[in-house]
Amino acid sequence: MNTKYIKEVANDVVFNLEYNAERPHLIIPEYGRHLQKLIDQATLIEDRDERNKAAKYIIQVMGSLNPHLRDVPDFQHKLWDQIFIMSDFKLDVESPYPVPTREVLQLKPDVLQYPQNFPKYRFYGNNIKYMIDVANKWEEGEMKSALVKVIANHMKKSYLSWNKDTVKDDVIFEHLYELSGGKLDMLQSTEELLTTTDLLRTNKRVSNKITPAGQPKIQSNKNNKPGKSNQVHKNQNRKSL
Repeated sequence: MNTKYIKEVANDVVFNLEYNAERPHLIIPEYGRHLQKLIDQATLIEDRDERNKAAKYIIQVMGSLNPHLRDVPDFQHKLWDQIFIMSDFKLDVESPYPVPTREVLQLKPDVLQYPQNFPKYRFYGNNIKYMIDVANKWEEGEMKSALVKVIANHMKKSYLSWNKDTVKDDVIFEHLYELSGGKLDMLQSTEELLTTTDLLRTNKRVSNKITPAGQPKIQSNKNNKPGKSNQVHKNQNRKSL
């Protein structure tokens, strides 16, 4: 009897099934288990030339998942790094790029240094202090005066974002004098900052529709009754007696 038609034993079939709980963990799950098995098989190939051919074939299969990036040099470098990572750094093949190491990938990034500034007036923010420091270094003149006025208006706007009540310009000038170390003195100045209404005013949306010149605007007929316009036309068409 042909072995093709021999009935299999159900217990043997169930015994040979693979469950995800028993399978090894996928290092990069995006490529799937079949590609992971290909890399594992290529790692076990003893002939180095055949192993290199298998690695290049696997790179082509990986690149086929993103065909629009297949020929990009940076993307090729990424694929070669991934094939070494998925092989647990056991794949010994010739790579056109530097081979990554486990130690480099396990390095932790340096701690990001956040600005640990605790200003007295936190509602102004750190950028205002930077702008004030820059203004202190400028030479006296119209440019510096204009910059100082811009800084003062921005300080007033920041102040109003936390306090919706009106704020006097003298308060802003005092804070500016204190934050600048006494170098930016507007206490005796006659300059007036923008008003609270101008600083808190929201921009209105402007319609993009442009009415051609000479074309009359269509007025709404909401107030007109349905039969009123027809009555007018009837009166016009009536002959005078």
